[in-house]
Amino acid sequence: MPVPVKDSVNTKDYPTTGGTPALRYFRPGEDASVVKTLRAAGAIILGKTNLHELSSGLTSNNLAFGAVHNPYDPTRIPGGSSGGTAAAVAAHMAPLGVGEDTLGSIRVPAAMCGICGFRPTTGRYSSEGVLPLSPMFDQVGPLARTASDLALFDSVVADDWHPLISAPLKGVRLGIVRDLDPEVGRVTGLALQRLKDAGAELVDTQFPGLQSLIDATTTNILLHDTLRALPRYLQEYGVGVTLDELVNQSSADVREIFRNYVLPGAPHYVAEATYLAERDIQPPALRRAYQEYFAKTGVASIVFPATMIPATLIGQDDVEIRGKKVSYFRAASRNISPGSTAGVPGLVLPVGLTTAGLPVALEFDAPAHGDRALLALGLSLERALGPIPPPNI
Repeated sequence: MPVPVKDSVNTKDYPTTGGTPALRYFRPGEDASVVKTLRAAGAIILGKTNLHELSSGLTSNNLAFGAVHNPYDPTRIPGGSSGGTAAAVAAHMAPLGVGEDTLGSIRVPAAMCGICGFRPTTGRYSSEGVLPLSPMFDQVGPLARTASDLALFDSVVADDWHPLISAPLKGVRLGIVRDLDPEVGRVTGLALQRLKDAGAELVDTQFPGLQSLIDATTTNILLHDTLRALPRYLQEYGVGVTLDELVNQSSADVREIFRNYVLPGAPHYVAEATYLAERDIQPPALRRAYQEYFAKTGVASIVFPATMIPATLIGQDDVEIRGKKVSYFRAASRNISPGSTAGVPGLVLPVGLTTAGLPVALEFDAPAHGDRALLALGLSLERALGPIPPPNI
C-alpha cells in the first residue's frame, strides 16, 4: 500500500522539513517509529506531504512552501496541520496516509477534505521521531477514505489484531452535543437522522464545566512544552540548527507565535510555576471528567460536528457563525480540542456536502483505551451514513 507521510515525521530516504525553511535540507538518519512499523508490514512510503509550518496552525496555508489546496475546491484550505496528507488521500493519490494530531491536526483536515481520520488514545502509537509540539498531547495517526483502512493501520501500528465486528446500531447510545454553523447543522442533522433510522439511540447530554477545563488545561502546557520539546528534537536528531535559527528563518505568522508566546521574555511566556501547577492539576481533572461522563451517560461515544464550519478560503482569518464573527482557529478547533487534550480516541467520518459542495463531518469520541471498540463502531456508523461524492478532479 502506498502511504504518504506528513513532513513532520522522520523518514531516512526523504528530508523532514516540518514545512519550515531552516529544515529544508534536514535528512534524518533513521525512520520514525511509525514509519519503521509500516515499512516492516510492507508499506511503500509514497512521499512527504506539506503541512502547516511547524504544525503551528489548522489551515495548512504554509507561507514558506506554499498553501495546500482542498481537492473539493482548490481556492479553499484542506484544514491542518496535516493538510497535505488529507488532500493526497482525498484526491485518490493513495488510500491511506500518516498525519499527526496535537489539538486536531488529523481530524480537522479529515473533516474538511471529506475523508476519515483517527486520533487514538494518546500514547497508543509511538510518536518517536516526530517533530514535536507537546509530548503530552502529540499523537501520530492515520487518514483514509474508509474506516476499515483506519482499522488496518491501527492493527499494524498498535499490533492489535482483535477482530472488529460491525454490529447493527440498534440500541447503541450516542451522546449528542449541538453548537454549530447553520449549514453544517443542516448536513449533520440529516446524518444524525440516518443513524437514528439505523437504530442508534441519540441522547442529548450535558458535560458541565468542559470548556473551562479545556481553557485551563491546554494552552499554557502546550506553549511551555514546545519551548522544551523542539530543542531536544533538534539536538537528538543532529539537525544542526538551533531553536533561535529555526524561529528566525520561519515565516512571519509562525515567528509571531513563537515571539509572543513561546520564547523566554515573550509577552505571554509561560512561567515554570504556572506550567507545573496546571500540568499536575488540570489534565487529571479533565480525564476524570471524561470518565465520569461516560460512566454516567452510558453512551458508546460522544457525537458532534468535527468542525463548526466547512473549509474556508485560503487566507481567510475570520468566519461568521449565527451572525457573530469568530476566529477561524476557534471555529475549527472548538469541538475537536477537548478530546485530544483529554487523550481519548476520536474518529472522524464524512457525512455529506454543503450546498457549495464542501465536505462536512461528524466526530465520535470514546472512552480512553476504547480504540478498537470505537473503530468497530465506526464500521457500523459508516455503513449507516453511506459514502459522500468524491472531489471532481
